[in-house]
Formats: sequence, structure tokens, C-alpha cells
Amino acid sequence: MPNLEHPAYPAADLLRLEGLVPCRESQVSTLLSIFGERQQFSFPSIFIYGHTSSGKTYVMKTLLTTLQLPHVFVNCVEYFTSRLLLEEILIQLQSCPSGTEQTSPVHCDSLSDFVRLFKQAVATQELQDQTVYIVLDRAEQLREMEANILPAFLRLQELTDRNVTVILLSEIVWELFRPNIGCFEPFTMYFPDYSIGHLQKILSQNHPPEYSADFYAAYINILLGVFYMVCRDLKELRHLAALNFAKYCEPVVRGEANERDTRKLWKNIEPHLKKAMQTVYLREISSSQWERLQHDDGEPGQLKGLSAHTHVELPYYSKFLLIAAYLASYNPVRTDKRFFLKHHGKIRKTNFMKKHEKTSNHLLGPKPFPLDRLLAILYSIVDNRVAPTANIFSQITSLVTLQLLSMVGQNDQLDGPRYKCTVSLDFIRAIAR
Repeated sequence: MPNLEHPAYPAADLLRLEGLVPCRESQVSTLLSIFGERQQFSFPSIFIYGHTSSGKTYVMKTLLTTLQLPHVFVNCVEYFTSRLLLEEILIQLQSCPSGTEQTSPVHCDSLSDFVRLFKQAVATQELQDQTVYIVLDRAEQLREMEANILPAFLRLQELTDRNVTVILLSEIVWELFRPNIGCFEPFTMYFPDYSIGHLQKILSQNHPPEYSADFYAAYINILLGVFYMVCRDLKELRHLAALNFAKYCEPVVRGEANERDTRKLWKNIEPHLKKAMQTVYLREISSSQWERLQHDDGEPGQLKGLSAHTHVELPYYSKFLLIAAYLASYNPVRTDKRFFLKHHGKIRKTNFMKKHEKTSNHLLGPKPFPLDRLLAILYSIVDNRVAPTANIFSQITSLVTLQLLSMVGQNDQLDGPRYKCTVSLDFIRAIAR
């Protein structure tokens, strides 16, 4: 039994729409209830919000296109001024029913001109008998435009006296939009994030025809088991699924396993998924480079551009400053004399190794240290003599700006600033080499 039902639209279109928007049937059903029939007046403005990759843009495009509803779709990032935005709406509106691209220029200098030209466009294209939908994607950009733009879109139906509905799509909540002087309140709708079950269902639909659906679903289950805790973005997960599927199929292609040997398939793909964890969201290498890396069974660092955060180019003394900061953050203060002085004298083992200090300092995290301790360690690990010049202090400030060091406390402390090293041991090893 289909989940989407509406007497105003053909059952075949609704069934096709349901297959195109998996896991978003309840939101589509609510939108269809608000839209009503084609000739009925809908709600003047609808505000849809949710995190990135929650299906807002895709669902709206698919819904309006599948049901062939007259609509205008504009990205507010591309048309970043009010004039560009209003003119683009009018241009798309003129070619709305026929679908042919409008080439004649449209000049719209003010909101009053837009209202007048909008009425003409609706009358010319015989759209007055059905609702026209204006969808504004990335609608948070409207807050950067003139103060009258957002209130006008919210009550455009009243200003034009036409059957029009404005739909705002955004990643932030409505409370951050509402002007201080007040405005017409839109109908607010929330798109929740996809759950792991939803992601499993959506990603499993893209299975290649040469493999069974169960085989690809098992692969998606493994992929989500690795990446779901660090990545919920559907587009990123789809990219990762397409990128690593060939490696997952290798034992089947070579005849070493069949599609049901999940344990053997998992052992083959596990190290490659761990490599892919280093590049989630970063896009540091192209898909062809990643495929070549998998084919050669190389390490991620062998390709230029991969894990670039471990190959940061720093000035000569900045590298020593960062190493000194790491030593100051993870070594106790009373070990400085033992590590950095040649004639430190004898240290009794019983006093040095206390029972509660047997825990690794790397597990406890970095500790703050004063500036004079950082400079003292720096002077001891650099071979030549280093004068405490303004250049050294400016490089410390640069490391804080790059977020390799963080300042603890306020700048106006009487006992001097305190810092904390924020980089990992692998980063320091790469710098030290």
C-alpha cells in the first residue's frame, strides 16, 4: 500500500515520487497536505530547516518536478544581491510553463517593480489558475540583503494578490531570521537527520547491476559501521561507498571468496577503510589517485596531497618552538632538569617514579606551560644560540593563530601567558624528521 495519497494528483506520479524520496515520505505527505490542489491557495510562506545533507533541496526539487507544479528554484548564494535575485525569479517565471529558456533580459530595480512584473508574468503565462511556488535555497543569505526583502517574500501572496507560495530552505532555525520589528510568521517544518537505518536503505539503492542487492547491502552495512560515528553526510558517504566498492569486490573477482563470505571480505577491506578515514571531508586527493593508491597497496602518505596536515611547512625556529611546546605539554616540570641539562646530578628512582605517575601522559592530555619554560626548552634543543628577539615571539603568535598552540587564560595575566600544545604525536614526529 503506498504511503503517499492525494486525490488531486495521479496515483502513478505519487508512486514514482515515493520511490524517489525514500525515508522522507512523512515530510512529503505534510507538504502535499499544505499545497492542496493546484488551483487552491496554499500557505503564503513555508520555512524548511535542517542540517546539511538532510534532503531539503532534493525533496523539494523532486516533489515539484515529479508532480509538474509551476515553480522557480533559486540559490541565494549564486544570486547574492536583491536585484540579481528578483531578476532571476522573473526570468525563470517567464519560462515556467513551457520549460523553454527565456533569453530576453529583465530589469528589476526595486521591490515595487518586482511586484508589478510578477503580476504581468503570471497573467501572461496563464498561471493565475494554479499555485506558483518560489523556492529560495540557502535562504540565510536573505539576512544580508535589504531589510524589506525577507518580510516581502514572507507575504508575497498578499502583496501581489496572486496564488503564490514562497518556500525558504535553510540550515539555521527561524528564530535567527525573525526581524526585530516583527513579520509574517511562515509555516515552519523540520527535516531531521537521516538515521543509520535510513542511510542503509538509501545507499543500498545504488547497487551495481552485476552484483546482488544483498551483497551491496552487506557492503554498505560494513561502511556505515566504520564511518557513521564520524560522518553523517549522505553525499560524503555515497562518495566513499563508490570509491571503495571495487576493493571490497576483489576477493570475489579473483575467485578467492563468494558473495556470502563476509568475514573474508571484511578482512580485505578493513585496512583500506582505515586509510579512507584520514580523508573524510578533506578531498585531498582525486578519486583516480585513491584508486591507484589502493591498487598499489601503498600508504596514504605516499601520494602528494594526502594527509597534508602532517606536512605543514613552517619556518625553521617555528618547528623547534612546536617541538618544545609539545615537550612542555606532556613532560612533568620536574623532569626538565633531567632531560635538558647535561650535569643534572643524581635523581633517586623512588622519588622520580611515583605510583600515580605510571599513567601515560598522552592519555591525560596536554598540560599548560608558561612562556619562560617554553623558551628554556627551546634554547636547550637548538644546537646554536638563539637570542630572544621579537622574531621568536612573533612566531609563537603565529603558531597560536594557526591553532597549533592555544593560549590558556587571559592576555592580561600578571604572571605571563600560558600555552598548551594542540597537535598530535604523529604531527610532531613528522616535524622532527
